[in-house]
Amino acid sequence: MQIDLPQVLFKNRHLGRPATIDEYRAGGGYEALHATIGKRTPAEVMQIVLDSDLRGRGGAGFPAGRKWQGVPADHVGPRYVVINTDEMEPGTFKDRILVNVDPHLVIEGIVLCAYAIGASQGVFFIRPSYEGDAVLIEEQCRVAREHGFLGKNILGTDFSFDVHVHRSAGRYICGEASAQIKAISGQRPNPRKGGPRTAVKGLWDCPTIVNNLETLANLPGIVRNGPQWFKSLARSATGSGTKLYSVSGQVARPGCYELPIGVTIREIIFEHAGGMAPGKTFKTVIPGGASTPYLPEALLDLEMDFDPMRAAGQRFGTASLMVFDQGTCLVGATLSLMEFFARESCGWCTPCREGIPYIRELLRRIEGGEGTDEHLQMITDMLPVLDAAYCAFAPGAAEPVRGLLTHFMDEVRAHITEKRCPFGNPPPSLRGKACGTRPIQFGPTPCPEDQCPI
Repeated sequence: MQIDLPQVLFKNRHLGRPATIDEYRAGGGYEALHATIGKRTPAEVMQIVLDSDLRGRGGAGFPAGRKWQGVPADHVGPRYVVINTDEMEPGTFKDRILVNVDPHLVIEGIVLCAYAIGASQGVFFIRPSYEGDAVLIEEQCRVAREHGFLGKNILGTDFSFDVHVHRSAGRYICGEASAQIKAISGQRPNPRKGGPRTAVKGLWDCPTIVNNLETLANLPGIVRNGPQWFKSLARSATGSGTKLYSVSGQVARPGCYELPIGVTIREIIFEHAGGMAPGKTFKTVIPGGASTPYLPEALLDLEMDFDPMRAAGQRFGTASLMVFDQGTCLVGATLSLMEFFARESCGWCTPCREGIPYIRELLRRIEGGEGTDEHLQMITDMLPVLDAAYCAFAPGAAEPVRGLLTHFMDEVRAHITEKRCPFGNPPPSLRGKACGTRPIQFGPTPCPEDQCPI
């Protein structure tokens, strides 16, 4: 593994615990805030971020500075910053690790964003299973207040800003910006389509900027070192900065790695994640989180950057790689993802509410050996219906299915012609049920017939 790669967000990871405020400051922490509050105008900070080409790290990849520009300059009244740490996408765990590496890096980034848009309050929106991280942020916000970096009259100036930690009720749809605004407000958290953007009318009908945690954590380095420094960190011609890549599945070293934007998928898997786990052979990877399509081995040298991924028919997403080996049934894996998406649909629109369970049921039949060519055609016909849903949730859910049919149709047809899962998986209706005194085994080795009473 290369060891000379720049570590900007993870420079204190070697501590093996959250960095204290003193440890953070020893490495230049809060210098950007000292050089900004009361010394630069909010417009100057916004221009620095615009010039850096920082793009959102939560999945959509929208330029952060352009989003901030959407806040009306003539608005009189409160403005808000919402820190999106919902992170409910399967295979994505970068934000949790970042909070536990350098909480003050995150806090400083939040304050810089608030200063640039003139916000007075921030809401740290975090998923309920991250309770330990919520407590950590609350405690480190208290420490930041004691040092004058948060709260009233920051660094002795007339700028005041504070952060409240909001624990989510725990639904995937709450990660979408407008749904998140509604969730914080106590309303049904379905996305809002049309009308003013959240930058104009968000929390309590006031201008609100919703940014991913990792996006904001890049701000101290950008403001301290300049836009050109940030651009120089990337390898690709269109990229800027580094990125946190979550890697899971059948690799030797699953984990989260800070690497340049533009690093190839092959390098992430076979160098930094140590290659495939012992005895495993690569089959495919979902490169950007659960709502992105399977990527075939022929595209392993693709650069992990927004534009190159889009040009290849892929999505950068959250840059969370789920790696599958040759022994994995991709029909079963896709069925598992569709079970998740069907459960997490907010139910607001018919294409999503009815379409995802419809595809899930067809995949169940195929995986259970009851599938037909007609079922396969029905799935194909339903995918455009998901694309017509109210928000991006259903189109995202369709991506793994679309990737399955595009790159692994032979595997799907084998389920139909053999009338069973060719990998030996038990039918979905039996999975998890009692088998004698032990649960049914998953994977290529089902329970022997003479030992299974079901």
